[in-house]
Amino acid sequence: MRKYVIMGVQGSGKGTQSELLAADLDLVHISVGDIFRWNVTNHTKMGAQVHRLMAAGELVGDDLAESVVQRRLAEHDWNFGFIIDGFPRNARQAEFFLESYDIDGVIHLDLPDSEVRRRVFGRRLCVNCGMDYNLLADSPAVPGRCDSCGGELVTREDDTAEALAVRLRGYHEKTNPVLDLFRRKEYVITVDARPAKDIVQQEIRTRLGLPPVKPSGGAGER
Repeated sequence: MRKYVIMGVQGSGKGTQSELLAADLDLVHISVGDIFRWNVTNHTKMGAQVHRLMAAGELVGDDLAESVVQRRLAEHDWNFGFIIDGFPRNARQAEFFLESYDIDGVIHLDLPDSEVRRRVFGRRLCVNCGMDYNLLADSPAVPGRCDSCGGELVTREDDTAEALAVRLRGYHEKTNPVLDLFRRKEYVITVDARPAKDIVQQEIRTRLGLPPVKPSGGAGER
């Protein structure tokens, strides 16, 4: 069983790299952000609260994030392990995580703020099915329309310069102490997140001592 935490600023590719890793290793990818977005899309009570915060460019509170993670991990559907992104968010949560789970490694995707801005402002979201696009890497076949359902592609409500500035500041203030704590435990590998996703994935696997990416046509190919 393997258990990993993946950390990185918004736009660093946490979701993409987690899915690539999970596909080959039969890991469960737990995205705190995806859980919150599901609640927003389905208009739950939690979703209404999260929507207000996202529209203001604020991060979801630590207590709410912690409760969501605890409930999700309590489902115990991760027979071969998990990779979690969006948590822990502060040193207290990191201590809890280390006490509760035998973590095999922390993957830190390093991305300069200037590149974060470039990537985030190129993101689009389908209003119909919720599929994510980044116009820098995976533009739709028909501009402005989702390849899957034909729905309209729009800019995320929280992808504004003002909101991103708030998120970046909050990320650095909260995440640096978490990384420092993990580094003292010798769990962290730092990988440059600027290259193409396949190069980043291979570097992650090399640094963690994992099998290389399966060749084209393999069962885990995405």
